[in-house]
Amino acid sequence: MKRLLAVLVLLAGTAYAQDSAQRVMVNTVSVGADGKFEAEPDTAILGFTIGTQEATTQEAYDKAAKAAEQVRQAMKANGIEPKAAEFSSYSLQPMYDYRSAKRKIVGYRVQSSVSLKLRERDFAKSGPLLQAFAAIEETDNQSLSYNLENIDAAKQKAIEDAFNKAKSSAQTVAHAGDRLLGDLAYASVDTYEQRPPVPMIAMRAKSMAEAAPAPNEGFTPNKITITAHVNALFNLK
Repeated sequence: MKRLLAVLVLLAGTAYAQDSAQRVMVNTVSVGADGKFEAEPDTAILGFTIGTQEATTQEAYDKAAKAAEQVRQAMKANGIEPKAAEFSSYSLQPMYDYRSAKRKIVGYRVQSSVSLKLRERDFAKSGPLLQAFAAIEETDNQSLSYNLENIDAAKQKAIEDAFNKAKSSAQTVAHAGDRLLGDLAYASVDTYEQRPPVPMIAMRAKSMAEAAPAPNEGFTPNKITITAHVNALFNLK
């Protein structure tokens, strides 16, 4: 008897839920659409490593310190304060000769990672900085990418584009059914930022840095695409 009662309660609940869903959907139209907005980047990010290998820890440290000072001077020469650069990691490790069973230490390697953010007003300085860093023998793994940090305004534009497309679809459905589109009853929004792949720019030879133009010279920074998806429910008249 209890089992029969539980089944009846479950069936009644299911029927009520289905009936509620049907009542909610009457005289409404549900639509979804994607929108996007392409914004100019407001930040350029330069990344590189400083690495040296010498016979002793002191020699390796001193050479890395000298290279770091050259980096600071290059920044100052281009009107950028050294404190604008971010120092993300530092390591000092022994280097072994694995051909020997005793794994003899043959030297020590110092490596650190540095990144520098440039605002839009300083984008033109990225090329000269890349060249200056490339001329420093101890720098390697250079990279340059563009980003949009003030993203909120771009998100709103993408949402507006998605909503207008969704509303246009709803108006088409209403017109096809000889109805008029009413007020917005419900909406949900998701936004995404499409990040472009980070280009790696490696320049090791000093002569190349002096003779060739900067890798980004003459090119326009890539735009940042913000996408949004809107689900909307409109009443029908």
